Amino acid sequence: MRKNLSAKPGAERAPFRPDIILHFRPSAPGRLLDFLFEVMLDRKRTTVKDYLKHRQVMVNGAVTTQFDQAVNPGDNVAVNTSREFQTLRNPRLSIVYEDDDIIVVNKGYGLLSVGTDKIKTGTAYSILRDYLKRVDPRNKVFIVHRLDQHTSGLMMFAKNVKAKEAMQHNWNNMVLERRYVCVVEGKLDPPEGEIRSYLAENSQHEVYSTEDPNAGQLAVTRYRTLRSANGYSLVEVQLETGRKNQIRVHMKDLGHPIAGDRKYGAKTSPIHRLALHAMTLRFAHPANRADMNFSTPIPAPFAKMVK
Repeated sequence: MRKNLSAKPGAERAPFRPDIILHFRPSAPGRLLDFLFEVMLDRKRTTVKDYLKHRQVMVNGAVTTQFDQAVNPGDNVAVNTSREFQTLRNPRLSIVYEDDDIIVVNKGYGLLSVGTDKIKTGTAYSILRDYLKRVDPRNKVFIVHRLDQHTSGLMMFAKNVKAKEAMQHNWNNMVLERRYVCVVEGKLDPPEGEIRSYLAENSQHEVYSTEDPNAGQLAVTRYRTLRSANGYSLVEVQLETGRKNQIRVHMKDLGHPIAGDRKYGAKTSPIHRLALHAMTLRFAHPANRADMNFSTPIPAPFAKMVK
């Protein structure tokens, strides 16, 4: 067989070797390092300490280097004996939960969910794709739903086609709860209620309400005022439907646009961002139908506006 003389020495790509990850579950409460010594008797104690020191140990999905971290029955302790665990370090996107099928993130405001014709990188999708490729070049990520660029909060992505299709093809039944929190201008009267309309979109990509069911899609939003002060109201919103710009349009329809939402009638922007955050996301797991329930705190700038 003739050699390929044009190929440079060392240019051949080395075959990918998956990490060797060992999983353990404590049967009794204790300290992490003591537990690792107990379950890894075939390794030198210095080797076990190095695993911990070099970020090769995870407890319940979070990398730790703390030797005295408490472990309890039912915890999932993972040790990567090949290299340090790959983690996502990005100031605008953090991982809340990850398994073989899905990944749930907390997206910062101003970050696009997915690319556009002009913007391909620096999106929530591209950041996750690059992270997963570092873990394993064969990994993929699929968009399941989106948040507006200027809305922060919880999103989920799928890590395989089966999970993606299970969520998208049965979205209304799989998603059990979606709650948002926002700060609106003025004081809502009544302080809680429900608004229904059909949402349509004009040529300028502005969504608006219509009473004509043939012109738009039904949108149902429930709201509840949590606190009012300083000319603003902190409002919890629950979506019965998930339409584009639904909360923003319905708050405008009520005469109380979301602070910072110039597109839909806001006159003020005290925190220099759209005051809308996806706070709670609850859904049935696409693989095993387990109840997955995630929540984030009310953003501190939101609470400060109505102090």
